[in-house]
Amino acid sequence: MAKRMLDCTSSDFANFTKTDYLSSIAGSEGRVVACECIGITMPVLGDVTNAEFVAAMGADILLLNMFDVAKPLIHGLPKVQPEETVRELKRLTGRMIGINLEPVEDSIAESNKGTLWEMSEGRRATVDNAKMASGLGVDMVLLTGNPGNGVSNKAITDSLKAISAELGNKLILAAGKMHASGITGEGGENIITREDIKEFVEAGADIILLPAPGTVPGITMEYIRELVSYAHSMGVLTITAIGTSQEGADVETIKQIALLCKMTGTDIHHIGDSGYPGMGAPENIMAYSVAIRGVRHTYHRMAVSVNR
Repeated sequence: MAKRMLDCTSSDFANFTKTDYLSSIAGSEGRVVACECIGITMPVLGDVTNAEFVAAMGADILLLNMFDVAKPLIHGLPKVQPEETVRELKRLTGRMIGINLEPVEDSIAESNKGTLWEMSEGRRATVDNAKMASGLGVDMVLLTGNPGNGVSNKAITDSLKAISAELGNKLILAAGKMHASGITGEGGENIITREDIKEFVEAGADIILLPAPGTVPGITMEYIRELVSYAHSMGVLTITAIGTSQEGADVETIKQIALLCKMTGTDIHHIGDSGYPGMGAPENIMAYSVAIRGVRHTYHRMAVSVNR
C-alpha cells in the first residue's frame, strides 16, 4: 500500500503510479483536499499562480479548470515551453495535478459564447485531449461541466468509455457533476443518482464526484452519504465538491460544509475556483483543511518544502 497522501512529499509523488495515488488517497481516510483553480485569469497575487497559492494554503491536489491541453496556459508561471507547463507547475508545487475535461452539448454551450466559460476544443472530453493531457504530465482527468455548458450524465458516460478504453491504465479517471451544468432536468437530486454512479463505474471511473451537501438545492448530507456508500461498495473513491461559488462564503459556512462532507464518508474534499476569480478564498481553504484534519496535518502540508 502506498504512503498515505497526508504524509507524502514531492519526492514520494515523483514515482507514484495511478494505483499508488488511489491507494494513497484511500489511506488518508477522508482527509485529502483538492482545490480547483483557473490559470487563464489574472492570478490573485499577480506574479504567483493561483495553483501555487492554493497549494500554500493546504491543497493536496491541484485541479486545473478551463485548462486547454492544445494551448497550455497558466498565468504567473515562469516562462517555459507550452508542453512543459504542467511539469513546471509540479516542480513548483510538488502536488498531484488533475484537469477538467467537458463532454459538452454544443447547442447548450453556445449560450456561453463571449463569456469566461466559452468552450475551446482543447477542453473537450475527447480521447485525443486525454492523450495530450497524459503527455503533459497530468495525473487525473475529471469529466464534469462548467456552468451552462450542457454536460449531461449520458455524455459523461460516453466520454468515460472512450477515454478509459485508451488510457484507463495511465490516467486516474473521475466523473460527476457539482451542479446541473445547464441541463434542465438534472438539477437537485437528479444531478447524480445511483444509476448514474453505476454507469460511470462500469464505464471506467475510478472516482465519483458529487455535490457537497448544502451547496445545491435539495442536496442533503443523508442523500450524499448514501451515494458515497454506494460508490464505495462498487470499489471506487468519491469527491464531494463545492462548485456553487460558496468557496467565497464566510468561514463559518465553509466549516459547516466541511463537516457535512466528512459525515458523508467522502475520500476527497473539493473546493471550487470562484471565491475570487480563479481560486477559492485562501482563508476558506485553510479553514476547510483545519475542520477536516486539524492544524497538525494542515500546517504540515502548508510547511513541507517541495525540495524534500
